[in-house]
Amino acid sequence: MDKFEEKTITRQEIYNGKVIQVVVDDVSLPNGQRAKRELVFHQGAVGIIAVTPENKLVLVKQYRKAIEQSILEIPAGKIEKDEPNALVTAMRELEEETHYRCESMNFITKFVSSPGFSNEWLYLYEAVGLYKISTAEALPQDDDEFLELIELSLEEAKARVDSGEICDAKTQYAILYLEMQSK
Repeated sequence: MDKFEEKTITRQEIYNGKVIQVVVDDVSLPNGQRAKRELVFHQGAVGIIAVTPENKLVLVKQYRKAIEQSILEIPAGKIEKDEPNALVTAMRELEEETHYRCESMNFITKFVSSPGFSNEWLYLYEAVGLYKISTAEALPQDDDEFLELIELSLEEAKARVDSGEICDAKTQYAILYLEMQSK
């Protein structure tokens, strides 16, 4: 038993949507006092580090409503309820978002994106043997996704981190991973 564990006394569901569930838990703290915790439950997501044969990192530019701006990110997406594992999601998302396929995927790591309020785990993969496919061959993009494909060298990607254009953690992690692998 974890000495810091907070035991749930009651749970109130606030919202149950297509992507997230929001609840408020009344919890008992380790010191016996009570507190409320606002929580977001999420199925999980994947991110894919994809480097072309020309040694360019494949990124997508898309608008993110939560932060009201377009950002550059590695290809990524949520794990669908009917998908058996994160690897299947990674293969699907790579093809849908970039019109690339790969010979295989290496699992790199998994991490929690915002553990203070969300249980979302992000599974990070590296695409191996990347190759382009035609639009006709590719899985279709989601109807509500509008993406621009951008390919950058590692140095260019690091400069975009420094400028703030690449501001999300999974993409910054991916760039750091590539930098460490290049040494």
